[in-house]
Amino acid sequence: MTGLQSRRFPSMTDPVNSPDHYRTGDVECIEAIKASMTMNEFLGYLRGNVQKYIWRYREKNGVEDLRKAEWYLRRLIQEFEFDPFTDPLA
Repeated sequence: MTGLQSRRFPSMTDPVNSPDHYRTGDVECIEAIKASMTMNEFLGYLRGNVQKYIWRYREKNGVEDLRKAEWYLRRLIQEFEFDPFTDPLA
């Protein structure tokens, strides 16, 4: 996903935007997860990950967790902008 990829971390070893362990062949894990859920479920999944990484950043991975929260928040915004009427909290 080019729009979410950070210019600061362009390599495939980027632990935030494109960790190697979340890619199999041409399929990104996030896309497989999205395909397995309804849009409402996927938006909830994204919101939950934002909360998780913000909750734990001081105790676990610091700035890296904040960057992960930001990644999921940007993806949530992107999905919501595409179809704002699927948000389960609306």
